[in-house]
Amino acid sequence: MIAIIDYGMGNIHSVRKVIESFGSGYFIAQEGGDLNKADKIILPGVGAFADAMREFKKRGLERAIIEQIKQKKPFLGICLGMQLLFNKSYEGEGSRGLGVLSGAVNKFSLPGEFKVPHIGWNQLKKKSVGCPLLKDIADNSYVYFCHSYYVEPEDKNVIAAITDYGINFTSAVSKDNIFGVQFHPEKSQAIGLKVLENFINLC
Repeated sequence: MIAIIDYGMGNIHSVRKVIESFGSGYFIAQEGGDLNKADKIILPGVGAFADAMREFKKRGLERAIIEQIKQKKPFLGICLGMQLLFNKSYEGEGSRGLGVLSGAVNKFSLPGEFKVPHIGWNQLKKKSVGCPLLKDIADNSYVYFCHSYYVEPEDKNVIAAITDYGINFTSAVSKDNIFGVQFHPEKSQAIGLKVLENFINLC
């Protein structure tokens, strides 16, 4: 059973429709205790980092997410959901994250020809050959992005894919049972569907 975390800031509807299309069992988790019955967990997200962390604390999700990850349940963070996995974000006045992956979230600082936020289709350049989330996905495949911030992992070994937008930024991460994508698979047509199918099929 897949838990899709709803903390008031995620693209729950689109993700739910994709999971339904594969015939997979799922439920919407809004409180920390809800996650105990999950086999896999998806954390979508749009919006502000600090606001998300405040909602996590209010709903008992912060400690629950960390505990479920420690139990080795497959976990997928999407967009802001991936950023929240890291130690801290420099968005606004800054905020502490979940800290299950080491690193920070920084704002794009790019030449004038690159608009921020980064919105639209761009390519994935695979860095990790064995990443199960990217199984059967061709290098340089196009996926859909919408973000102003990007993650900088301390451990470069967790980087599964990068994308070029003025700089090479991390667009997918993978470590043990933890996965994250900066792009929106639920909006990335066939490639995005394959990413979510790969996650669903993880043991």
